[in-house]
Amino acid sequence: QVEVVESGGGSVQAGGSLRLSCSVSGYPYNLNCMAWFRQAPGKEREGVAGIDRDDMTNYADSVKGRFTISRGKSKNTLALQMDNLKPEDTAKYYCAATRYCAGGFLNVLRSAEFDNWGQGTQVTVSS
Repeated sequence: QVEVVESGGGSVQAGGSLRLSCSVSGYPYNLNCMAWFRQAPGKEREGVAGIDRDDMTNYADSVKGRFTISRGKSKNTLALQMDNLKPEDTAKYYCAATRYCAGGFLNVLRSAEFDNWGQGTQVTVSS
C-alpha cells in the first residue's frame, strides 16, 4: 500500500521560513515525478513546485525565487524550502508522486499527472 506523508507545516509571520518534507513508502516503481500542490479555502488546488527524475524543476510564478524544491538521494523523499513567506501562501500543502509523468518537468504542476497524494499539511502565514 502506497503511503505519502507530509510534515513541517506550521504558523509563521510574513517574511519567515518553513521547510516541508514528504516521504513515499510502499510504491513498487521508480517515482519519476514529485511535486507540491496547495489549496486555500474557496480556491482550486494549484501546483507550487515540481521535480522530475532528472531533477529538472518547475515553479509557479508566485513562488519563484522564494521556494526551492529538492529530492533526496533515494528519490522517494521530497522537500520544499519556503522563504520570505507571504500571507497569500497560506494554504494546505500536498505532496504528490507518480511513476508516469511523460512530459517530465514541463507537466509537474498539473494535478492530473499525479496518482498518489498525501493528506496535506497546513501552512499559515500571518501579516
